[in-house]
Amino acid sequence: MAMRRDISGMGREKMTAARQNDVSAQTARMENRLLQQPVHEAAVSRPRKLVILHWLTVLCLVLVAGFILTRDEVDGRAARMWLLEGHRHFGLFVLLLFFVRVALRLRAGKLPHEGSPRRLMRFMATLTHVAMYALLLVQPLLGWSLSNAEGKPVHFLGVTLPALVGADEDLADSLHVWHQNTAWLLLALISLHVAAALFHHFILRDGVLRMMLPERRR
Repeated sequence: MAMRRDISGMGREKMTAARQNDVSAQTARMENRLLQQPVHEAAVSRPRKLVILHWLTVLCLVLVAGFILTRDEVDGRAARMWLLEGHRHFGLFVLLLFFVRVALRLRAGKLPHEGSPRRLMRFMATLTHVAMYALLLVQPLLGWSLSNAEGKPVHFLGVTLPALVGADEDLADSLHVWHQNTAWLLLALISLHVAAALFHHFILRDGVLRMMLPERRR
């Protein structure tokens, strides 16, 4: 009887030891998986000021488009003039934000790559950003020149800005076409930019989109 108890006890000890080994192995596997997962918070970051300026630019672009599109649906002369002035003012804010963003971007120096390390994706992202920056400079200047070519002074926060070009009806017609075409091109690039951010967030599941959300900055 004593021998049977000893054998049973040894069997239970072996089973307990085997279970403990299984639990330890599972715990080790889980820890390895956690260690292998990318840490997005440490991998990507952007200076807070650049993030704020990014969203201020977005807000101004939305207002620029909203003012001019609403103006096309309004009949009253006073309302149309007010909406046009709003369009011009926020367009000039975009121009001002452009110079501030460029200055801060140059001051920040080289920023770490975020998201996919593939060279083609980094090249396309850089190309898109450069094109958008160029259009954010060109588009307000085209609108400013268009007003001057139409013989209309441009005001910004109560200050009359110098004319970039003289009054010229033919030039005004050309600038109007360029201004509209540039707006469509900028819209296309912004749509591509948004689509890329959503692709990173939902498909690649990296931190590209999260790092540009204001609530991520404390």
